[in-house]
Amino acid sequence: MIDQTVQLMFQTMLRTPEACAHIIGSSAIHNLIGDVYVYPFLEGSLVVADVEGIPFSGFYGFHIHQRGPCIRGEGYTGFYDVGGHFASVADQPHPFHSGDLPVLMAYYGHAFMIVYTDRFKPEEILGRAIIIHELPDDYKTQPAGNSGNHIGCGDFYPCCEQNWTQQR
Repeated sequence: MIDQTVQLMFQTMLRTPEACAHIIGSSAIHNLIGDVYVYPFLEGSLVVADVEGIPFSGFYGFHIHQRGPCIRGEGYTGFYDVGGHFASVADQPHPFHSGDLPVLMAYYGHAFMIVYTDRFKPEEILGRAIIIHELPDDYKTQPAGNSGNHIGCGDFYPCCEQNWTQQR
């Protein structure tokens, strides 16, 4: 079964993703950059994240927030007006929001993650923001997992074949 899943993932990632985000760091962590690609996969989405310039090795909260754009604040104050975690169902508690993702694990400033979620499809996150938080999500504290300030942010936009081909 794992062979079939890996093959399906590989075939999926050869296509153009439907949602893309370029992550920038907060004004205190200006060298944090990365990309997130979201592909339609099975009944949901395959999320691929590649980020560098993360301050320390460890775990970081990683969530899709209600809206973009990513506008830098001062220092560790993060990004203004991205709202709470994206939730397709009103009054749903954390960690059951549509935008709640597993923690991002960084090692010597670099993080790479591929995760499948059935909580959203790529078209549902266009115009929303992906946020990297300074602390790991505890998956219980309301409303956002006690994951601290925003240290990275990216706006989801539609990927197009021409831009995707040029990036590769």
